[in-house]
Amino acid sequence: MKESKFDVKTIVLRKNLEHDDALSLVEDKKTMPFKSILSRPKKEDVHLHSLKLYYECILSISGKYIANYYRKANHFISVPSNVKEVVLGDGLFAIEPKSVLEKTFSVKRSKNKIELKLEEHVFVEEEDQLTFDHHGTEINFPFKINSKSIENYPKRILDENESNVKKPEITYDAAIEKLQTVLKKPLETDVRDLNEEFILNEITEIYVPIFEARLIGPKKKVGLIRIDSVRKKIL
Repeated sequence: MKESKFDVKTIVLRKNLEHDDALSLVEDKKTMPFKSILSRPKKEDVHLHSLKLYYECILSISGKYIANYYRKANHFISVPSNVKEVVLGDGLFAIEPKSVLEKTFSVKRSKNKIELKLEEHVFVEEEDQLTFDHHGTEINFPFKINSKSIENYPKRILDENESNVKKPEITYDAAIEKLQTVLKKPLETDVRDLNEEFILNEITEIYVPIFEARLIGPKKKVGLIRIDSVRKKIL
């Protein structure tokens, strides 16, 4: 399916872990993918096949949903006990009959209630932001974005590492649809004159530098260690 055209902002996060540091971390933790409850291989039984730096996309999308409509509603007002009905415009509204309990336990003359069947003009404005990992799963964004945390020339870095760039697997259209679903709350069943609008604020591709180590363990089993080089942690 052809992707819709959008203005997309691109950000590349600055790595805080160099290749040699990542290599040391992998060497220290290289048995981790192969351990089980009953066994754990020796370090000499696991060797590093490759260690590559990838730029993996997190997709961020923000927008606003605006709507207004009319809905039917019932409102109750309190009036003095000697008021039996209220005239409002061309309408005549009688008091609500009291229950047996209210009549039995009322010590003094309580106020009467009148039910007004009206229409409300409702205005809705919802704004939110969603972020999706490389595979399109919704996540909480774990990074800080500021002048110190991002690269100054993101396009150049992505071009230089083109073969190691992992684009988002979720399409912009699918991400927008998910955001619209979050913003647009279910409406009442009996509404009229619905006017609604969705405003797309921003789409941002945020590329995270991830070291990925491919390991070969006992019986030629393959293991993977992924390191977030921004937060210096194993994923």
